[in-house]
Amino acid sequence: MKPILFLLITLTLWACPSDDGYTRNPYLQQTSFSYDINMNLPAYNALQFPSNYVILENLGINGVIVFNTGSGYVAFERSCANHSLQSCSVLTVNGLEATCQCNDAIKYSIYTGQIINGSGDYGLLSYRVEQNGDMLRVSN
Repeated sequence: MKPILFLLITLTLWACPSDDGYTRNPYLQQTSFSYDINMNLPAYNALQFPSNYVILENLGINGVIVFNTGSGYVAFERSCANHSLQSCSVLTVNGLEATCQCNDAIKYSIYTGQIINGSGDYGLLSYRVEQNGDMLRVSN
């Protein structure tokens, strides 16, 4: 009976998926937070309309960009994903683009988080967004 149990446990562990497809961004540290946004408040009212965003300054590493895609909400770290943390690696947002201020000026889409101009190995670090009526919870 014990050999069969050992075999079942071994097969179960062997069949479990691994994290091999996930590459941790070495430039950005892990942060843990949870923040509730009431979109009825004037500071967050813009989020009720597609293609608008707000920046939450005191969350994440250098702040969090929350964006209304028109079909939901996304949130990204406001740090350049392809540089070690420096004063120039805080992203500036203009329209639907976030630009790294370091010498290479990588541009990211705040809609998808992907690089749209320049080169690098990583897209923007994304955070979880849950909607409940006019309330959003952004967390990591």
